[in-house]
Amino acid sequence: MLAQSLSSPSIFRHLPAILMMAIVLPLLAGCGYNTIPTAEENAKAAWSEVLNQYQRRADLIPNLVETVKGYAAHEKDTLDAVVEARAKATQITVTPETLKDPEALKKFQDAQAGLTSALSRLIAVSEAYPDLKANQNFLALQAQLEGTENRIAVARRDYIQAVKDYNLTLKTFPSVLWATFWFLSNEPFANFTVEEDKMQPPKVDFGTKQGG
Repeated sequence: MLAQSLSSPSIFRHLPAILMMAIVLPLLAGCGYNTIPTAEENAKAAWSEVLNQYQRRADLIPNLVETVKGYAAHEKDTLDAVVEARAKATQITVTPETLKDPEALKKFQDAQAGLTSALSRLIAVSEAYPDLKANQNFLALQAQLEGTENRIAVARRDYIQAVKDYNLTLKTFPSVLWATFWFLSNEPFANFTVEEDKMQPPKVDFGTKQGG
């Protein structure tokens, strides 16, 4: 009975597959099969943090605009420009699932850069209003905006590195083998391309520092 089972043609028919599994599975574990999905998830998580920090900035702006309006209502053009830039920036969203689209990311970058520029103009205007610069609510907003801009810069830098790492896994050995045979739908993610000077956060110093 045992001899018949061992000599069964089905055993020999499946033997190559069994041997292949025995060889391939250790290779998958040892040669970084998980490298691509891990790098992809890291990049998506980094992008989510970028979105969180930009949203934090957007949430601060209405209060900032209202505070400035209380002291500089006649600076209507500057205030309206900030409100309009904020509306445009919040209307354009790039989800982690659509990071393969460079055009979508470019539109997002341009909108955020436009808001940064509008905020810079608002901050420059505020220098002419000493009472505004001494207002406690304004000072609190100053600190929050400065902290948010710093977090945006860090989140953006982390995303750039995470995308670089992920995109490299799709092109370098041995992970390129997994990209070729197993992760066919994976594509490189888009990265920030806006000029560095347009990505710089506005200077949040309303003349309140010593010697200012």
